[in-house]
Amino acid sequence: MDIGLAKTFLEVVATGSFVGAAERLHLTQTAISARVRLLEEQVGRRLFVRNRAGARLTPAGERFQHYATTLVQVWERARQQIALPPGRANLVGVGGEFSLWSPLLADWMLWMRENQPDVAVRAEVDSSSRLLERVHEGSLDLAVLYNPPQRPELVLELLAEEKLVLVTTAADGGVRPEDYILVDWGEPFTTSHATAFPEYANAGVTISLGPLALNYMLAVGGAGYFRSAVVQPYIERQQLRRVERAPEFSYSIYAVYSTRSTAEVIEPVREGLRICAAREGQLRDER
Repeated sequence: MDIGLAKTFLEVVATGSFVGAAERLHLTQTAISARVRLLEEQVGRRLFVRNRAGARLTPAGERFQHYATTLVQVWERARQQIALPPGRANLVGVGGEFSLWSPLLADWMLWMRENQPDVAVRAEVDSSSRLLERVHEGSLDLAVLYNPPQRPELVLELLAEEKLVLVTTAADGGVRPEDYILVDWGEPFTTSHATAFPEYANAGVTISLGPLALNYMLAVGGAGYFRSAVVQPYIERQQLRRVERAPEFSYSIYAVYSTRSTAEVIEPVREGLRICAAREGQLRDER
């Protein structure tokens, strides 16, 4: 079977539509339909039912999903291992959300260089949802994410507990509703935040990336929720102030990997991440 057919099938499953799969794969909807039709001819069963809402799996499609995932994982692992650079015994692909690369994953890469010099590293940055899909399909060995949803055949290992705290640029430590910046830290935060601050539900500025929101707030002023470890240096320099009696929200960091992961590949990665996360936590406690 053409591995591209299996990948196309999984993209339709992930997006819930042929249109969504076409956008992700940078193909036309006609090309996606042709690939799915060819795959259905090869397996001898109809895999999707299409309607106005998108595409849903048939019972045969649900059974095939497991095998398609395995096919892609095996192919990606074989391709990576065959292409190992000279002098390297193994290769690991790790992804992380943008805001997690500094300092946690940057420190981890240095740890790998010092402690696992025979392992080649492929590091990537992407959205949480995309990284989760790539771990599930096998094109990444592990992803480091904030508060990821539980999914079948994926292990969520807690690395660190962080806090989101409310800070402001105002000299009096106050918050003006018109200057409030709503940062999208994911569904759990959004739900808790809406309960605690219903008056900020329709903020004038909403940003989905923490570092971008922080740079914006430092430039124009305002208030918002940010990772405590990130804003602490700004608080020490009196560029920001904690808002007194404001609630704190949990923001946990997880390592996500497949239950099918090879121990030889994944164990050094997990060890390094645990060590680096512990170091970062000690530095926070000493401040």
